[in-house]
Amino acid sequence: MTDISLGYTIFYVDDVATTVDFFSDAFGFPKRFVTPDNDYGEVETGPTCLAFASTVLATTNLAEAGGFAPIDADRPAAASITLITDDVASALARAIEAGARPYVAPIDKPWGQTVAYVLAPSNVLVELATPVNAG
Repeated sequence: MTDISLGYTIFYVDDVATTVDFFSDAFGFPKRFVTPDNDYGEVETGPTCLAFASTVLATTNLAEAGGFAPIDADRPAAASITLITDDVASALARAIEAGARPYVAPIDKPWGQTVAYVLAPSNVLVELATPVNAG
């Protein structure tokens, strides 16, 4: 077995500072930092850091490999951040108040979980979900 752990999840966004502010304001995640050039920033979420890099920085870093798909103005990328909460409705209201756009209204899943989706800045898809009861 190797000594590997998940340290960062990075999303590529148009405006790092705005996105970091959103996650801090909407969900109370402490800001670690945003670079002076507004090209990289982090919020603390527990053992894994949630980070954001500017699309300009990502294009530079990934240019040799061909870059990545641009941010779609209407739809999120094929990835999401899932935040677990006992109160999806309250988390949804806070997210919308902080500037998120509603994407999928709360729905109760057959396995007992409630989920909803919002679009954060740069159309970062955020799933708000109750815990899955595994047992």
